[in-house]
Amino acid sequence: MTSPFLHKGHDHSTCIQTALDAADVVCQSHKARLTPIRRRVLELVWQGHSPLGAYELLKTLKTEGHNSAPPTIYRALEFLIQQGLVHRIASLNAYVGCNRPGEHHDGTFLICHVCGTAAEIPDNPMWGPISEMAQAGNFRLSHVNVEAVGECADCQRATGQES
Repeated sequence: MTSPFLHKGHDHSTCIQTALDAADVVCQSHKARLTPIRRRVLELVWQGHSPLGAYELLKTLKTEGHNSAPPTIYRALEFLIQQGLVHRIASLNAYVGCNRPGEHHDGTFLICHVCGTAAEIPDNPMWGPISEMAQAGNFRLSHVNVEAVGECADCQRATGQES
């Protein structure tokens, strides 16, 4: 199994362009409008693989001359979530780009507490048992978001604590 984490020196421009291209396709198929501010927020989210908070995004937009307020950012983020382009990392109250844009799925993330990088896991073997337990309890699931916190391989190597 390959690591869901990308190496530290990797070129994010490819990630950004791939995400923007996918967003165009997804929004066209949903007949949804990817406004310039929504597009820019998506681009900012993909500039790294560390989750970003709404106020970090707002600060960047303001330095770029956008006259944005918190509701504008939150509306843009909600749109991007609804279109399946970003995920919210609840424990961090932050957002990260989705590796499977436009495909309905629940998020499962490995989050490095040292460098802050988050990696989305494509398939979660816990979904089946969670769904079964919910069904047995007559509980209707709306979504499942799993967040596992630890230390990525790069950070382990940096401290000499490889497992």
